[in-house]
Amino acid sequence: MPALDPAMMAAPEALARFLETGDEALLDGVFSTGDVTILENFPPHIFHGQAGLALWRATMAKHVGAIGDLRHTFGRPQDFGVTGDLIHFTLPTRWSGVRDGAPFKELGGWTFVQVREDDRWRIRSYGWAVVEFAWEA
Repeated sequence: MPALDPAMMAAPEALARFLETGDEALLDGVFSTGDVTILENFPPHIFHGQAGLALWRATMAKHVGAIGDLRHTFGRPQDFGVTGDLIHFTLPTRWSGVRDGAPFKELGGWTFVQVREDDRWRIRSYGWAVVEFAWEA
């Protein structure tokens, strides 16, 4: 089985940097130009197609705009597989930041399906799941 290479991590890294900075230019070329599906922990929870992606971008920009000092660290990718021009893997992710004046830490996982388009790996779908959340004292 092929290994996960740095090109396969480029889209998840750009996505995480967008969340940290709110810089929407970081999302250029990150998502598939085809049918995209995103599952999130905020309404409407399912974002489907290019219209759903546009709604996700606006909703996520507002969401992360309310969080200060947001930082991520990725764990070792899990459950990696390749099927033709598609890859799948799960990426453990730790977040820390400040919301409403209170610091927090969050542990979760992204499961990604990426498609090879124009010689790049682009996110076709992802689902986010929080497995642990704590407000810091």
